[in-house]
Amino acid sequence: MTVAIKALDQLISSMQPELQPEVYVYCVWPLNKSWHGPLPLATFREKEGLTLVLTEPQAKDYQLDVLFRARWISLTVHSALEAVGLTAAFAQALADAGLSCNVFAGAYHDHLLVPVDQAEAAMQVLAQLQQSKQHHRQKG
Repeated sequence: MTVAIKALDQLISSMQPELQPEVYVYCVWPLNKSWHGPLPLATFREKEGLTLVLTEPQAKDYQLDVLFRARWISLTVHSALEAVGLTAAFAQALADAGLSCNVFAGAYHDHLLVPVDQAEAAMQVLAQLQQSKQHHRQKG
């Protein structure tokens, strides 16, 4: 098991983004019904319903309305849950490039869901951000 990293420069310089091949979709399931479908990539309970993030074929199999189509990018660095600034750094870099992202924090890694048509551009922005910190750390 790797050690969780807290230092922002180290997090950014070693974030190693990986683009997953599947298309994921956001759907909503009513809170008054139990979800017995496939294990979602992510869920979030809100007063309006249970947000499910599923693969596109899974959502189609269950005839769910799709709210958003996305590609999943994992930052493979083991980020500490109490680390400060990583989300702000990559969100700002993506925003500066006119790219949106939705973020989930797992126990070990941060995960971004970006619009399908922006996935490759997002990967380029994240790679540039990582390289800029690697170069900065090597100079320092």
